[in-house]
Amino acid sequence: MASAKPLSAMPAAVVPLVEMSGIDKSFPGVRALSGARFDLMPGEVHALMGENGAGKSTLMKILSGVYSRDAGEVKLGGNPANIISPRQAQDLGLSIIHQELALMRDLTAAQNIFIGREPRRFGILDEGQLNRDAAAIFKSMNLRLEPDVRVETLTIAKQQMVEIAKALSYRSRVLIMDEPTAALNDAEIAELFAIINRLKADGVGIVYISHKMDEIKRISDRVTVMRDGEYVGTVPAADTPIDTIISMMVGRTLTNDALIIPNIADAPVALEVRNLSRGREIRDVSFSLRKGEILGFAGLMGAGRTEVARAIFGADRRESGEIWVHGKRVGIASPRDAVAMGIGYLSEDRKLFGLATGMDVRNNIALASLDRFTGPGGVLNDRAMHEAAENYIRQLAIKTPSDAQEARLLSGGNQQKVVIAKWLLRDCDILIFDEPTRGIDVGAKSEIYKLLYGLVEDGKAIIVISSELPEVLRLSHRIAVMCEGRLTGILPGGASQEEIMHLATLREPAMTPDADRRTA
Repeated sequence: MASAKPLSAMPAAVVPLVEMSGIDKSFPGVRALSGARFDLMPGEVHALMGENGAGKSTLMKILSGVYSRDAGEVKLGGNPANIISPRQAQDLGLSIIHQELALMRDLTAAQNIFIGREPRRFGILDEGQLNRDAAAIFKSMNLRLEPDVRVETLTIAKQQMVEIAKALSYRSRVLIMDEPTAALNDAEIAELFAIINRLKADGVGIVYISHKMDEIKRISDRVTVMRDGEYVGTVPAADTPIDTIISMMVGRTLTNDALIIPNIADAPVALEVRNLSRGREIRDVSFSLRKGEILGFAGLMGAGRTEVARAIFGADRRESGEIWVHGKRVGIASPRDAVAMGIGYLSEDRKLFGLATGMDVRNNIALASLDRFTGPGGVLNDRAMHEAAENYIRQLAIKTPSDAQEARLLSGGNQQKVVIAKWLLRDCDILIFDEPTRGIDVGAKSEIYKLLYGLVEDGKAIIVISSELPEVLRLSHRIAVMCEGRLTGILPGGASQEEIMHLATLREPAMTPDADRRTA
């Protein structure tokens, strides 16, 4: 197959930057793509949508040289292309920002951006120039980030911004963004969209993969929908109702029922946190959680929501404060202690903390409950593990050929469902879900919402941390709002987004000592 010319050499706005047709791709036991197609014009944001497992990421990994295609044709600027590696794709003017971050955590932000392309002076790494070059990219993004900060110290949102900066550093003509706003707050999303609009004006074509319908309407020109690895259709974003796009994605009608909030004022307290502190990350946080309640946690990035969850679960050591479970003060020094107390935690970073990606689905689901499958002599009852895994595969509609499939081969949303299944199998009384629907499509979100409703009906006590205010409002009986490590107020479930944002920007608490009143 003929090699493609770099996209920078192509005449602008004459032919599509990218044309893909008849693309097939199979993995062991899974046909990921069948006759898929996609095209991208210069200066266009083209949204690529579909449920988890629809084949979106696989199609883009073929375009960016991560996977080879089994059949079909790829053209760049009208010329046939055989892209066999990510490096070749970058040389041809294509960059991809993956949903799962691929940064080197022990290196700095600048080192990650220019890895393998570091500026040198007299054959020696020029660290000063490296940092200046990174700082220039951050400035163009309106991003406040020091180039020499180590990536492992950054939040997921900041790491995402480093990934975007790395892609921009290649001056690509095609930029593929796979769930770029999954960990960003509203202000960061606005900055990202400003960057996208500047790139559009320069003739860059952007493939935008997202499950957030409001974003698709705001930023994209066209929308292509895939389902079960196949092409469904392409429609103009501005003129196509959201309901039509959802119908194309899922092929079924979704219910949008909000949580019916019962009176839980007299329900027993399952979890109480008193004066929890850890440096400036968590400052004197107190709240209670009742049986049969979903307590939503809202706040801007860096507010301390995840830090509170990790301190409760024993993943991070707290400096002071007390934790009470079912009316008894408990000592939780590690996740093992928390699990023994009936507390489960679904991390916002499923790849790093939630999954053993090299293990199969069955073992991942059973991972937190191995004691119940262990027989005499420490031998695992594989048949019982298989039956338990199959039950949750059906219940959560996990798309996998079998429970023997390696977790790394599942889509991001289906990996998330496996982590949820792990904690459901453990049957914890108290569950902490940190960004439970991050990177999950509308159909899977609806299934997870129903699951959460069912859990609270069974008397489970649930904390949901989410950066999506509509999700917090839809799910929560009460909403705890944090700002800069402090709990600034707890609102009833019927609160408005304006009330939440007011507390999310309030540096001092505006609440009574019992931490359970609406702010004045």
